[in-house]
Amino acid sequence: MKRVLVTGGAGFIGHHLVNALKEYDVTIIDNLSTGKREFIPENVRFIKGNLTDRKFVLSNIKDFDIIFHLAANADVKRGSIDTTVDVEQNILATHNVLEAMRINGVKNIVFTSTSTIYGSALMPTLENYGPLKPESMYGASKLACEALISAYCHNFGMRAWIFRFANVIGPDGTHGIIFDFINKLRKDSFELEVLGDGKQAKSYVYIDDVVSAILLSVEKSNDTVNIYNIGSDNTIPVSEIASMVIKEMKLKAKIRYTGGSIGWKGDIPKMLLSNAKLKALGWTPKYNSKESVKLTIRSLI
Repeated sequence: MKRVLVTGGAGFIGHHLVNALKEYDVTIIDNLSTGKREFIPENVRFIKGNLTDRKFVLSNIKDFDIIFHLAANADVKRGSIDTTVDVEQNILATHNVLEAMRINGVKNIVFTSTSTIYGSALMPTLENYGPLKPESMYGASKLACEALISAYCHNFGMRAWIFRFANVIGPDGTHGIIFDFINKLRKDSFELEVLGDGKQAKSYVYIDDVVSAILLSVEKSNDTVNIYNIGSDNTIPVSEIASMVIKEMKLKAKIRYTGGSIGWKGDIPKMLLSNAKLKALGWTPKYNSKESVKLTIRSLI
């Protein structure tokens, strides 16, 4: 039985992935800063700790066949206020993981990256799009992690699968636009504040589609560094998501837009990834953006 480590395995994406890895011997490392203990299955080994602590990482990341490295700062907006958080929690933590792999002889890593590494790009955006000009500290840090992973793979005989996500949504979500809208409306059922002008339109991909894409890609691709986009095949505007949340909550709230083409510094207002490379492996998303949004709203309210 393969020994698998999932960093960030108590988080939203992590715990859905762990649930799909039942045939493996799974260990989770999570500091529970955003992850939840109730997301951890009883039959899974759990180690609480911080990946920024190199001694902790070196002593715990060994004797695994593959690392699914999901742990990261997930708050994209935070980087414009605290410029160190993405450097520490994304870049330094990933470097510690890679160093532990190098020293302890672990050869395979799956890394969850982001569409924000592309910046404002031509759409649908292909994996070989360039030049890459991320506009958020989060996107910049994830791109730096990708570069480190590539270098380690080529220098130390490792293999990597890197996945650039659109907006991942689904049951048990702990952050993101739908989560935020629902919480805002629970506090004020008469008015919903929406950042920007509501015209931002992005791809939203359902968590089940993400997990199936990851597992299929790891099984079927074996380059030294394998890079794939994962998204739905269309976009949905923020204004429509806001209206859908209000409708599903059976409210009559007024929508108030803060104005401007972006929701925050570093926000990418338009995003649609090409899934062509993944589809060549035999994968296709079951849900489009609107279907994903509706399913997610109903699971969270």
